[in-house]
Amino acid sequence: MARRLFFVNEVRSGRAELRGEEAKHLSRVLRVEPGQIYEISDNQHKYLARVEEAHKEAVKFEIVEKLEATRETPAIHLYVSVIKFEHFEWGIEKATELGVDRIIPVQTARAEMGLEKAVPKRLERWRRIALESSQQSRRTFLPEIDGVSRFRDLLKVVEGRRIFLDENREASTLGSLAIGEVTISILIGPEGGWTEDERSLAREAGWQSASLGPRILRAETAWLAAMAILRR
Repeated sequence: MARRLFFVNEVRSGRAELRGEEAKHLSRVLRVEPGQIYEISDNQHKYLARVEEAHKEAVKFEIVEKLEATRETPAIHLYVSVIKFEHFEWGIEKATELGVDRIIPVQTARAEMGLEKAVPKRLERWRRIALESSQQSRRTFLPEIDGVSRFRDLLKVVEGRRIFLDENREASTLGSLAIGEVTISILIGPEGGWTEDERSLAREAGWQSASLGPRILRAETAWLAAMAILRR
C-alpha cells in the first residue's frame, strides 16, 4: 500500500510540522501515532518522515531520508475561461490529479457575467482544493492557481507552445502539436465557445488552434481531455 503524502510549509534542521486543519485530520481521523512513517513535501523536495509527536494542534515529523522527486515534462499551463464555480472547482480537482502545473482563470466574452469579479474571493478555496487533490494523488509539487486574467492581456505574455482549443474539426489534433515541448500553454474557452474576434486575436498573437476530436465537450471536460492527452 502506498504511503500517504502531506505538504508542509518548510523543512528545517531535519524536522517539519503540520498545524491547523491538517494536524486535526491526521490526529483525529487518521489517528497517527509517533513512529509512523509518511511522505512529506515542502513543494521543493520530497522526504520520508517519521512522526515524532501527534496532537490536534500539531503533528511533528523527523526527516528519515530525502526522496527522489522530478517534475514532469512538459509543464502544462491551463488558461481556462471562468465558468460556474462548481464546475471550475471540479476541473481544478481533476486537472490537479492528472498533473497540471498551473491554472489561470481567464475573462472571456461569453463567460457568465460577473463571475470574474468573485475570483479573488475564491482563490484561497481553489488553492485548498488543489492542495487536497495533490495529497490524494501523491504529487510532490503543488500546481499554481493564479488570479483572473483578461483574454487580450494574456495572449502575448504566455510562455512555451501556445495552443488554442477550438471545436473546428479541421484544426490539428492536440497530441500532434505537443510532441517535444518543454512548456505547453492551453487556452480553453467557456460553454458558449469563442467569438470570432477572440479567434482572430489568438491567431494574430501566434496561438495555434487544436481540436479534441469530433464531439463538443463541456468546458471542464475539455480541461480533463487535454490533460489526459498531454500526460499519456
